[in-house]
Amino acid sequence: DPDVTFQGPGTLTTSSGAVLHVDVDTTKKRLRVYLPDGTKRKAKKVIVERDRVSAVLEGRLFDVEGYVRLQGVVTEGDIVGTGVMPDGGQFAFTITPGAPTPPTPEASKTQPPPGATDPDQPAQIPARKTGPQAEAPTEPRPTEAEPPEAARDDPEADDEEQEQDQEAESEEIELPPEALPRPLGAYGLTEPPQPQTVAVIGATIWTAGAEGIITNGALLVADGTIAYVGSADGFEPPAEAIVIDGSGKHVTPGLIDCHSHTGISGGVNESTQAVTAEVRIGDVIDPDDINFYRQLAGGLTAANQLHGSANPIGGQNSVIKLKWARSAEEMVIDDAIGGIKFALGENVKRSQSRYPNSRMGVEAIIRDAFTAAGEYQARWQRYRSLDDEERALTRPPRRDLELDALVEILQGTRIVHCHSYRQDEILMLVRLAEEFGFTIGTFQHVLEGYKVADAIAAHGAGASTFSDWWAYKIEVMDAIPFNGALMNRVGVLVSFNSDSSELARRLNTEAAKAVRYGGLNPHDALKFVTINPATQLRIDHRTGSLMTGKDADFVIWSESPLSTYARCEQTWIEGARYFDLDDDRDRRQWAASERQRLVQKILKAAHDKPKAAEDAATPGGSRREHSPDEPEP
Repeated sequence: DPDVTFQGPGTLTTSSGAVLHVDVDTTKKRLRVYLPDGTKRKAKKVIVERDRVSAVLEGRLFDVEGYVRLQGVVTEGDIVGTGVMPDGGQFAFTITPGAPTPPTPEASKTQPPPGATDPDQPAQIPARKTGPQAEAPTEPRPTEAEPPEAARDDPEADDEEQEQDQEAESEEIELPPEALPRPLGAYGLTEPPQPQTVAVIGATIWTAGAEGIITNGALLVADGTIAYVGSADGFEPPAEAIVIDGSGKHVTPGLIDCHSHTGISGGVNESTQAVTAEVRIGDVIDPDDINFYRQLAGGLTAANQLHGSANPIGGQNSVIKLKWARSAEEMVIDDAIGGIKFALGENVKRSQSRYPNSRMGVEAIIRDAFTAAGEYQARWQRYRSLDDEERALTRPPRRDLELDALVEILQGTRIVHCHSYRQDEILMLVRLAEEFGFTIGTFQHVLEGYKVADAIAAHGAGASTFSDWWAYKIEVMDAIPFNGALMNRVGVLVSFNSDSSELARRLNTEAAKAVRYGGLNPHDALKFVTINPATQLRIDHRTGSLMTGKDADFVIWSESPLSTYARCEQTWIEGARYFDLDDDRDRRQWAASERQRLVQKILKAAHDKPKAAEDAATPGGSRREHSPDEPEP
């Protein structure tokens, strides 16, 4: 039952000046609207949840085609809320107790319907204002009066009358097949972006390489790679190039996230086992994840998709480029070295239903796994060393996909990305890796890395850390925002990562924190999200810096990329433009329009097809409604 009720006749006034007589009973979930000639219309659907009321009304009551949706709150005396027109426009409304004086039949024949400014044009209700400046309705509060005679009709007849009033013939036409976007959604594309020949001239270019920052620079892209990067003085683009005026703009390499869980279908952890080296993120890439598009809007072009941190030895990673509107296979960077996720600490040992339950157990199970992998590798080596005749008489070792992945680590063809926080655990894995003869690729998070940075550097591992996360759980209580800068100072290859589909949209400002906490120069700070993660992922031969011959992965910014005011205006991958700020504005407008079209189609299907607005304004008038499947006129 509703907490606050509204029962009886009332006056519905809108911010556009429309005034309608209504009868509301929130206890019975009923709302009726009475037209100037005394006929009534029942709301198609009324929902009451505590003090909130929503209803669907015919658009012709507001002199438009389609349906109008109302959503409001019942107060002690009124119902106040927002209405949504069929085209998405919004207006404020108030329902107050009491009914306006009904017009005479003669007046209803000569006057336009309530809220209409022109009998031949739909009423235009302005978008709702919000905030302190929102305008309240200015029309005077109507005096209370008896509703017209029709208001006292038998309520049981409403449904039958409504069905009779709403019947209208419509023609069905067959539409041609439409080109479907990929992904199938608001920001999908009917054709994926294609490489172009493009020149950016006059921009400030952050190369993330030996050239440093080039003022008044030029960048030429052809056949998906960088053909020229250097000074714009004397540079002449080829005739076929698209020329972008870079004056006042900044160009950087595409940003790279060394720790991502975006676009992984069905979860990132296989928690029932402690060692799951056989599972592969590459098998469950979801190229339709809208977060890829949002991250392109923040300048991200590549990511390291990692297994979760519930396992001491987790699953295999996938290194991708964010090629929106392409398949999962096309997103994968084929020549990236394979990786695998390890994890230490609380995430691993907190499970009470499996081994290990302690930090000593975590170390023991990793050592057991590599011991088994070494024995497995030796069995295969012995088998392969047999001559052909003897091998034909010998049964080969049983294939084990889990141990295959661990053997690749021992051989140096698969690198370890290890979730870690505490210094003691970081040192433990460094020593264990050296015991088995392999090198850790990156310590992920590594929030106490500053305490053992010299040991990490001596081992040759990278550190992919958070910029300034600390104190969010006990094992990170000693984390500090200077961590990245301190490790960088002693020679550790450092990157900043997101571990978040949301934060991945703003890695440029994450890099800026290395300037604030640690005093890095801006160009070196940008490397934390460009060439450094590329090197950690072994894809620096292709991306991460702007150098001739590398993939044309770059971003155009409105100003310095480390500024909180910087906007990503364009994002390019291999010479194809995957994000454009102006195109995005158009897509947003289209998505809003398409949403309203679909909402109206659903409402029409659920509540029949309303008569045209002219039916209410002109006695005996007739206007054929369009079928929901027909194109708009």
